Amino acid sequence: MYKKIKLYKAWHSNKIQLFLEFAYDKSLIEEVRKIRGTRWSQSRKAWYIEYSEATLQKLDEKLKGHAKLDYSSLKNKKASDITKQPGTSNPAKQKKAIPLPYELIPGVLESINKFEEYLQHKRYSESTIKSYTNAVKQFLVWANKPIEEITNQDLITYNAHLKEAGISSTFQNHVASGSKLFFDRLHNRKFDTEKIERPLREKKLPSVLSKEEVNLVFNVIKNKKHKAMLILIYACGLRRGELLNLKPNDVDGKRNFLIIRQSKGNKDRYVPLSDKTLDILRSYYKEERPQNWLFEGYIRGKQYSATSLANVFKKALERSKIKRNATLHWLRHSYATHLLEQGTDLRLIQELLGHKSSRTTEIYTHVSKKSIQQVKSPFDDMEV
Repeated sequence: MYKKIKLYKAWHSNKIQLFLEFAYDKSLIEEVRKIRGTRWSQSRKAWYIEYSEATLQKLDEKLKGHAKLDYSSLKNKKASDITKQPGTSNPAKQKKAIPLPYELIPGVLESINKFEEYLQHKRYSESTIKSYTNAVKQFLVWANKPIEEITNQDLITYNAHLKEAGISSTFQNHVASGSKLFFDRLHNRKFDTEKIERPLREKKLPSVLSKEEVNLVFNVIKNKKHKAMLILIYACGLRRGELLNLKPNDVDGKRNFLIIRQSKGNKDRYVPLSDKTLDILRSYYKEERPQNWLFEGYIRGKQYSATSLANVFKKALERSKIKRNATLHWLRHSYATHLLEQGTDLRLIQELLGHKSSRTTEIYTHVSKKSIQQVKSPFDDMEV
């Protein structure tokens, strides 16, 4: 008879950790200790490992034949619940609260959670929700006083502090925009961000992989689901969130289209699917039979993790021996650049990528080999 291990998430050591709860068993402890990354928590009296979809897969592989894993506590778990002791429903009855990643004044965490819910209700993108809530949270922690006492001057001072510390312009803008929204919508207070010296947004050229490098990445991947995900991002120029939010009925196999619903700017758009890409998707679908999402994580019916997808790409880069610090978004940049190099009209590329402004799409003209290599240097006409 299999021994049972209950899995649950909780804040620990300033991160979300995956805890393994099971009755004392010497042989099972030995198996858990063999898993790379597992540690013992003296305060919780339990083994834990950093949480990710990849971790769940690793635990299943390593403990197969030794124990049955209970995932019930991981399903439909709210972010705010992670700060509670397992098995308790009333925070007031807790003897000892789980340490938060920051020391927060009472009421602040609840307000941040409401802000997150507001952004979700307004259908902001996942990345914007994460960026705004994190930026506002760090500002409130720095202010270290009740929300009703925080002023516009505090925001100006904090922004100056970030500038002196050399913090990125992107984060400074997230603090300003997120805080303005937070105080306006949740606390009915107007913050004048015009008084804040906002840094100019850094203008960087998009980084791209060559067609040969993209091909190398795809060819080292053996897992059918992983391969289908990365291919779809490149073949259709998708953002990571757009891929993860796809559902099986978003694939129109009869008309060779993929519909991207409520993407950036709350817009729907169609992108073409080639027969080659459709064949790869059909082969994957027949094998996996996903329930809710086109690409699901280890727990059936649950959306695939963004972090796990980034790790899939990172490992594929390593195996293909491409020594470049590439990110998953490079595949989307590469798609646009390669389209431009093969003569696709810039206006059409704008539609395919879902860009609101043509100026955003025009940046790819700066990295296209075709346009750059057509330029003849005046040096070539000199007799040297």
